[in-house]
Amino acid sequence: MTQDNDSNAPDAHLPALTADLADHLRRLVADDLSARDGVRPQVDGATAVRERSSHNLTILAQRCGAEAPEHWPALIALHFTSLNAVAQGGESAEELLRRTVLRLLPAEALTGDVAAGHRYAWQPADGLVTALALDAPDSVRMLTDADVERVGLDALKAAGRANLLAEPVEHEEIRTPSGALLHSVYGDSHFVASKALVLGDLARTLTGRDLPEAGALVVVPTRHLLAFHPIVDATVVDAVNEMGMYAVGAYEDGPGSLNPLLYWWRRDGLVCLTAFDEQTRAMQVVPPPELMDLMRRLHTESQGDSEQTRADTALSANEMGTEARRFTERLPQEPALLPEAFRAATAHALARCVEDPDSAKLETWEAWVTAMQLGDALFATTLPHTGPVECRIGDRVVALPATGPSPQANARAWLDAFWFALVCRERDRLSRLAQIPLDDLRRADPKQDAYLLHWIDTLQAYWRGASLDDIAQKLIATMETSDPKVATGTEPALLNQIDYQPAALFHRLITGNREAFAEILTEAVALHDHYWSDSPDPRSHVALGPLALACLAHDGDFPVDATLPRLPKHLISRAWCGEFPT
Repeated sequence: MTQDNDSNAPDAHLPALTADLADHLRRLVADDLSARDGVRPQVDGATAVRERSSHNLTILAQRCGAEAPEHWPALIALHFTSLNAVAQGGESAEELLRRTVLRLLPAEALTGDVAAGHRYAWQPADGLVTALALDAPDSVRMLTDADVERVGLDALKAAGRANLLAEPVEHEEIRTPSGALLHSVYGDSHFVASKALVLGDLARTLTGRDLPEAGALVVVPTRHLLAFHPIVDATVVDAVNEMGMYAVGAYEDGPGSLNPLLYWWRRDGLVCLTAFDEQTRAMQVVPPPELMDLMRRLHTESQGDSEQTRADTALSANEMGTEARRFTERLPQEPALLPEAFRAATAHALARCVEDPDSAKLETWEAWVTAMQLGDALFATTLPHTGPVECRIGDRVVALPATGPSPQANARAWLDAFWFALVCRERDRLSRLAQIPLDDLRRADPKQDAYLLHWIDTLQAYWRGASLDDIAQKLIATMETSDPKVATGTEPALLNQIDYQPAALFHRLITGNREAFAEILTEAVALHDHYWSDSPDPRSHVALGPLALACLAHDGDFPVDATLPRLPKHLISRAWCGEFPT
């Protein structure tokens, strides 16, 4: 399935806008700069090139994407008026020393003619460049080589470092769904992300502790956001992927996009761990051998821990609920947290079923609804929109930017979102999920096995009301590609005991074989327990895929055994549906 109109797809260079709207923005920018300079600039991709300067249009595109197109000319005029104002210079040497701050910029910010006037700038790591910025009360401008010559580079570097350390920030400790500790550093300052240049001092100030000898993972997706994970135990294995995905989402959402890559901070500097393809939007984490050896050692050491120790360190359902609320409450200001919010809400909903295995409590239903809403929002924001996407989350409506396809919105996330929507009987949301292009899910994770996409294709066709013959052909493709000899990228136990079971149930459902459905449902629950054993992972508490198929079967008048474990009976019977607006 592909998009009907390529012009509605996110622009390759300005993904905050569709291709048509991005072209419209470029024309407006060219008109504005032509009127200012008397010469028509070259505006291509994400860059506008004037006679003496060039401008990256990413931030401007993000701002315009949040407004109706009729307001764009005024926004563009204000944007370039501000840029012209901050480029005048003329400050005294004393003022330069007092106001200069070290600033991280994307590597592409200083190229061509712009780089020629900033030869003093240096590269701390791949994809980044450090410059000196003058932080005036009403504007921020980059110091030129002429500014630096008046005062001296060493003096300005020292002043810039001291002023950077003094910049105010907010700090919050977050546990990711895997249990990894994430330090989120954010604020209104233009220099929050730049504090990665002084991460050791920053961590000591915020936590009272030095970063470990192994260093830390760090991302700087926007100028207003920095996140780091001290490497102290095996949680680094999951943190690598979680932080890498988080960085890409925050970078695409903006505002103030800086860099989508993941870095390894050590006392001697930053090492880039990822490669990012602008065309496919695919991100691949490539740790160096030294970090791989470290991760293997920490993982091996963790295997020696007792099951009880792991259970004791796992987050409780209440703690997971607190984490999920923290993420969702920050979404209006930090929409890039949406994937993390969905993962946290999923963990919370499943963990609620430890103390409430039948889902007899309202709090459990609320947790499931929140997870459903966040899953829907994650994919709704990937579809083409001309402005923000209004999503109901909890008891409020949140306006989220349309990001276009995202690595976080991948096939497994789609299945989770679809299962939650089935359990909550959300027909409109299911219909929206059925419209997500398979090509987008494929690009989100090019290495995933094909059976996942065939399975999603089957479910989408079923929900869109395709013919039984069409659905059957797609299901056959799912079965054939889920053979362990074909699906070599998936652990055989996960493939056979978890992923395959919903497809087997679906086969019996569409053929009307009630007796076989009941037998396979019992077997699916047993295999679920066998796979997860005594794991503290929240997914061990509910057989999510089989539960969703049981809900579908119940609504089709199939008898469903309400005594089976891992299948909350009040969710199957839709006892809570309609309890409050969703």
